[in-house]
Order: sequence, then C-alpha cells, then structure tokens
Amino acid sequence: MFVMQNFCLGEGKMLTTQKQDQAIYDYDILLWVETTVAKLKARDFENLDIDNLIEEVESLGISQKKELLNRLTTLLEHLLKRIYVNIPYDYNGWERTIRTQRKKLEVLLIQVPSLKSKWEIAFTQAWKIALKTVKTEKSILTRFVKKSKCYQRISPPYATKETLLENYSLNPSFKIFIEDLQARNIPIN
Repeated sequence: MFVMQNFCLGEGKMLTTQKQDQAIYDYDILLWVETTVAKLKARDFENLDIDNLIEEVESLGISQKKELLNRLTTLLEHLLKRIYVNIPYDYNGWERTIRTQRKKLEVLLIQVPSLKSKWEIAFTQAWKIALKTVKTEKSILTRFVKKSKCYQRISPPYATKETLLENYSLNPSFKIFIEDLQARNIPIN
C-alpha cells in the first residue's frame, strides 16, 4: 500500500484531481506509477492521468527501440574491432562482449518480438554509428597512443554493411551472429 500526499496550493486550497496527478507526476514518478496502477486495478478510468499515461506508454516503446539500437551498436563496434584491430590482448574482452550482446539481443527479441520489424532500420543506424566510432577510436589511438600499427585500416571494401555481410565468413563471431539471424528469419540485408 502507499499513502498519497495531499498537494496544496497554499492557504488551504487543494489541487484538482488533474492538477494533483500532474503534481505527483512531476514530484515523484514512482508515486505516480503506484497511484496510476491502483486506479487501473480499481478500474477507476475516469480519474486516470491520461496525458501522462500516454506519454509513459509511448516511452516504453521508445526505450525498447533504443535498447535494440544500443545493443546492436555495441555488438557491431566489437565485431569491427575484432576484425580490424590487431591487439591480441583485447580479443578476449571483445569476444566476451560480442557473446554477451548476442545473448541479450536474443532475449530482447524473444521478449519483444515486434522489434524484429524494426531490425533493418536499427541495424543500418547501428552500423553507421559503429563504423564511425571505430574509425574515431582509430584516429584517437593513432594521435595519442602512437600505436597506429594496432589498427588495420578500415578499408573501403568493408565500409558498407553489405560488403561486410558478403565477407562475414572471415570472422567466426560475426559468422555465428549472422547465421543466428538467418535461422530466426530476421532480415539482415
């Protein structure tokens, strides 16, 4: 159970239900969620804070799409590093991250199957971000750490998702990832 505070305007004037809901929402989101859930369970639809409820439900979908994009970006960044960065000391960490992100993506797609319809757009965005990030890291490493030999050139033939997909067999981690996607009928190109 929770106790809902009375929000006052001062001089003993109470807020209207709508203004009180907004005040709770602005003041304490957890209290607002508990209040809203209690109203939903009681089927008190007339007193729901509809505007903020719509906003929160929309944000749930947005957060799922962001999670897909973030996990794909992390996965692709580490796949690119594993393919192009010749620092054997880091291979284990990159491969561990690749495995972790693959598992978390698998769970995400099981929990939110409709994200499969967003896969192509998310993959394209993640690919661009990952490629840019790895190229930037190469530039920073070259400039500050003086280990430019550690980075192989991210060559133009591999600068597009399509070309990398055609050559995925050169990297076992990427090959397993692509084969998993194909087995699940998730479009990749």
